[in-house]
Amino acid sequence: MSRTQSESLFKTAQSHFVGGVNSPVRAFKGVGGSPVFAASGNGAEVIDVDHHRYIDYVLSWGPLILGHAHPEVITAVQAAVAQGTSFGMPTAAENRLAENVRRFFPELEKLRFVNSGTEATMSALRLARGFTGRDKIVKFVGCYHGHADSLLVAAGSGLATFGAPSSPGVTAGTAADTLTLPFNDCEALRTAFQKYGQDLAAVILEIVPCNMGLVFPDPEFLSLLQDQCGSYGTLLIADEVLTGLRASRGGAYHRFGVRPDLVALGKVVGGGFPLAAYGGRKDIMAKLSPEGAVYQAGTLSGNPIAATAGAITLDILLRDDPFATLELKATQLAQALRQHATAHNIPLWAGAVGSLFGFAFREGPARNFVDMQAADHERYAKFFWACLEGGVYLAPSGYEVGFVSTAHDDDKLAHTTKVFGDAFAAL
Repeated sequence: MSRTQSESLFKTAQSHFVGGVNSPVRAFKGVGGSPVFAASGNGAEVIDVDHHRYIDYVLSWGPLILGHAHPEVITAVQAAVAQGTSFGMPTAAENRLAENVRRFFPELEKLRFVNSGTEATMSALRLARGFTGRDKIVKFVGCYHGHADSLLVAAGSGLATFGAPSSPGVTAGTAADTLTLPFNDCEALRTAFQKYGQDLAAVILEIVPCNMGLVFPDPEFLSLLQDQCGSYGTLLIADEVLTGLRASRGGAYHRFGVRPDLVALGKVVGGGFPLAAYGGRKDIMAKLSPEGAVYQAGTLSGNPIAATAGAITLDILLRDDPFATLELKATQLAQALRQHATAHNIPLWAGAVGSLFGFAFREGPARNFVDMQAADHERYAKFFWACLEGGVYLAPSGYEVGFVSTAHDDDKLAHTTKVFGDAFAAL
């Protein structure tokens, strides 16, 4: 399959952009080769600049739960653009989106719109520090919460030690306030709270991690985390940027019975446009400017075009309630992966939650990032390219997950299953 136009565009992009891309995973470092350049999308398919069509399971990394260019979303956005693209003033579109968000997430007694998941998590942590008067936070190794300095931290050397910068440009002082723990490790969690509980402003976590591959939480771990946060007055922040409206009709915290104090949302709530949100308990949110002293602002926050796209997307999800069907599709794909792997005697674990699915070339599910690192990522790269040749676009990294949309019909799923079989045979 020739991709001469993509290759040419990538060479040009390398003269403009660092690494030729504006977000690292797009560079295909995880699978090798040159990235595919998109030209357009329609329903469950993305079309590249060389006119190849792929069944898309990346879906802009999750937001496109209705598929590409959904007619109702496009019509609403076109009408909104005709009225102006940005005002720096409040608009009715913000109210409409907020009402829909709170229909799915009633625990968000007050919320604030921002432009990206990084802004949402960064702002939620600042608010947690302002509310509690404490400086230190906990994150879990392998959980990605954006590229704010305090979240780009590697694990310390002990069971409960504060971390070191994982990226140049992050100061040691910033990293010193972030405690990194292994996911699903109850002993490390207990030790952390015993040593530092009185100083911990917040714990932030993806309840179902999706940036180290798909990892499921142990119920005992979640229960202990909830209890420890409550006992020490530490705020619990659920990062639902990826899992909100994906892991369930609400978020992963609904599905797994977690009660967060603050929630960060993104992806689906923006309907494919740059928009995210954070919110939670009214008393905590009251500390935020202009009511309180914790400052956060954004010229394009609540942008009317993005808010319109998000509102109409949530309108459709409320109207059609496709969540059970979406979960069935994701489950079917995970089952197909397992069946083909077994038929070809290839070690593989695959699972699904809501409209997310994930797999790794390893025996059994991963419990944490170390487990996922031990998977066969070279084999994943070969599988990725075999699927791409068959017209199926998966994430160009073995540490990511796949997404399905309402546009993935039975024919698309059947073709994908066939391509999976061919790819395993090629391996």
